[in-house]
Amino acid sequence: MIHQQYFLGIDGGGTKCKARLESQNGELLGEGLSGPANPAQSADIAFNSIIDAAAQAVASANLPTETIKTLHVCLGLAGVNIPAYRGLAEAWKLPFANTLLTTDLHIACTGAHGGQEGAIMITGTGSSAFASVDNVHTIMGGHGFPLGDKASGAWLGWRALSATLESMDNLMPSTPLTDAVCEQLQACKSVDIVAKALHFRSSDYAVLAPLVVAQAKQNESLATSIIEDGATYLTAVLLRLSELNPQRLTMIGGLASYWSDHLPDNIQRLLSPALCSPEYGAVALARQAFKEA
Repeated sequence: MIHQQYFLGIDGGGTKCKARLESQNGELLGEGLSGPANPAQSADIAFNSIIDAAAQAVASANLPTETIKTLHVCLGLAGVNIPAYRGLAEAWKLPFANTLLTTDLHIACTGAHGGQEGAIMITGTGSSAFASVDNVHTIMGGHGFPLGDKASGAWLGWRALSATLESMDNLMPSTPLTDAVCEQLQACKSVDIVAKALHFRSSDYAVLAPLVVAQAKQNESLATSIIEDGATYLTAVLLRLSELNPQRLTMIGGLASYWSDHLPDNIQRLLSPALCSPEYGAVALARQAFKEA
């Protein structure tokens, strides 16, 4: 008797964990959504989020609860590119039949290219680049804010906020962008801004990113210079990715479509559209790893 095989893909990030459950024939059976799943932030929370999302996917597929023990799983998690946190995740006693552990970048890349190899540039709240070419993985950026994440939403907001403080110190003239930052933060003194931003996370800085984009569309000089700086960085990264000769190259993330319009024509011609989600990519990797299990 041939038993049905189930493949589960997990996309675990700093704010949420998504699960996708497929049959051995590639049919979508169920999905799940839970909390943060970045071991670098909290290994215990990440573990519980993974189990919760997996259980939701099994339940939404109307399968028995014990099905979770038969799953062939790929975990694509933020933070596990750092060896210490990968070690924490590898030590988990997971209930699945088989588990492949990799990074969230790897599954995002695999999903963006329909289950195949390729390269991606991610620009959302953070930014990073990843390539998979002949089973060799290359990561660029992804160092986290404020060490990295250039051309991200957090970086755009940080640049705007830094310029606003410089204008308040009379080191540069105020501009419509710095005025917009003050208005949004409801602050008219530098100490007020510093007090508000003292414990800002990446997502808090990213809230200011739309101000930069809006002012750049009005050709405001400060905003335009910030956008040009970000586009120069992305151009350099995309050129470096293309030198690796990936099968496909794409940009993904909440700011991807905006940035692509600001890249040189020769760079835009290198780009292909993203095909599928990171969870799809995780399932594809689980299928590749355990199809004979």
